[in-house]
Amino acid sequence: MLSQAERRQKIWNVVLVSSGNFLGMYSFFVYGYFAIQIRKTFFPPESEFIALMPRLVTFDPGFLMLPIGGLVLGAYIDRKGRRPGLMLSLSLMAFGTAIIAFTPGHATIGVLGPLLLLIARLVQGFAAGAGLGAASVYVAEIATAGNSGLYCSWQQGSVQLAVIFAWLLGLVLPSDQIAQWGWRIPFLIGCLIIPVIMVLRRSLKETDAFEQQKRHPTRTEVLLVVLGNWKIVGQGIVLSSLTTTTFYFTTAYLIAATPTSGKPVLGFADRDALIGILCVGSSILFWLLAGGVLSDRIGRRPMLLVLTAADIVTAYPAVSWLVSAPSFGRLLTVELWLCFIFGMYNGAMIPFLTEIMPPLIRTCGFSLAFSCAAVLFGIATPAVSTELIRLSGDPAMPGAWVSIRASLALWAALVSRPYSARSAPNRIAV
Repeated sequence: MLSQAERRQKIWNVVLVSSGNFLGMYSFFVYGYFAIQIRKTFFPPESEFIALMPRLVTFDPGFLMLPIGGLVLGAYIDRKGRRPGLMLSLSLMAFGTAIIAFTPGHATIGVLGPLLLLIARLVQGFAAGAGLGAASVYVAEIATAGNSGLYCSWQQGSVQLAVIFAWLLGLVLPSDQIAQWGWRIPFLIGCLIIPVIMVLRRSLKETDAFEQQKRHPTRTEVLLVVLGNWKIVGQGIVLSSLTTTTFYFTTAYLIAATPTSGKPVLGFADRDALIGILCVGSSILFWLLAGGVLSDRIGRRPMLLVLTAADIVTAYPAVSWLVSAPSFGRLLTVELWLCFIFGMYNGAMIPFLTEIMPPLIRTCGFSLAFSCAAVLFGIATPAVSTELIRLSGDPAMPGAWVSIRASLALWAALVSRPYSARSAPNRIAV
């Protein structure tokens, strides 16, 4: 039985880790909201050499670095510990964010400006690849018995808050000032990661689960265990793919939450989009907590099976109903329904993902699975949705894309087992 002081310390640790995760994810996502302004600052059209670089940056190499960061940083965390891994990932994110915030534009330092921007984005992507995994594994391992779903849902909720905050900044800042210098303000806010790191360094303790391991794997052993458990990592990718697909579908596609770089797909005004994104973010945050708590009570698998089945059955009809007579009321209704499924699913899936990974590669396996899902399915969702409409002529086809992902997630939920309930291959004694 935990003492009151021990319980307070655990809650404080969750708050600290979630705060660091909030600032880290915010710093990574905010780049996309101000892409046009950043491009104008660093890539003048008159230079043929510089004109080639926006294509690379617009494609965003930061996302390509996610799996690399998940593998390399995740392996480091599984070898050295959750606490130093959190410090390292947040420090790298702060470094990349500070470069973007303070680097002069092309007019001042020439080609060095865009090169530094590219480096900064690569560093941010590398750090983000293991950031969510490190935070999720840490809070899962410090959770009190029977409450890992609740603990994980709080830190996962910090991601939703980061997206809402980044989007709101794009609307609040005056457009004329954003174009000149105002776009740097969000990145200066992101630099608040630095004092958070200082607080974490002083007060955060290593998890008991990591310290109680008899020994910790070498880098080679981590890679061998990952390869030996490639089926488990693959199942994790499929489970995570529904999360990343739904996230980008509800924000980047339906609402198009990029006020400084695009307009909503269905043509709604910024005010409607603002109301929508606030409702979406608040709804997801609530259902994340509800999903985490419920999964602690009735189990992860029953929730995953029911929610994926609901997505399979309703995603396409819901989108079809929306596009048949687009209105803000219908948009909000569809969004809130999808957010209910997304939040409840994620509340159960995140702790389940930590539980199916072997302890030796818990962070690396989680991070690799989630980051691969984001790259392969999440960020591709807006483009895939647009292409499906072009090929089929059916504006509701993006709903079918969500249903397909849900079908595969249903399969993964059926075949996946917590590590403690199976005999894992290539197990290294600890």
